[in-house]
Amino acid sequence: MTMKNKVFSNLGLAMRAGKLVTGDESVLEAVRSGEAKLVVVAEDASDNTRKKIADKCSFYEVPLFVYGSRNELGGSIGKPERVVMAVTDAGFAKLIGDRLHPSAE
Repeated sequence: MTMKNKVFSNLGLAMRAGKLVTGDESVLEAVRSGEAKLVVVAEDASDNTRKKIADKCSFYEVPLFVYGSRNELGGSIGKPERVVMAVTDAGFAKLIGDRLHPSAE
């Protein structure tokens, strides 16, 4: 299994465990409330969406990764395309973050 597939597989597991939030507003709310432990934005997200999410993650010090296409992200959790998602479980966030190698480290 490639590294990319492992990341998508872990996102799917987080979704099934109920530890994943998707959609702009839900993700922003999770970041604001401190629930979000890690945020993933699709590489093909609009500049506006990327900036809005990046600014919020930066302010609340939530790790942010730009990874995969909206179709890949949606497919990984068994949904139609998804542009942004937040992992709300520290364990899953660490697992996925370690695979994505945060640029902050």
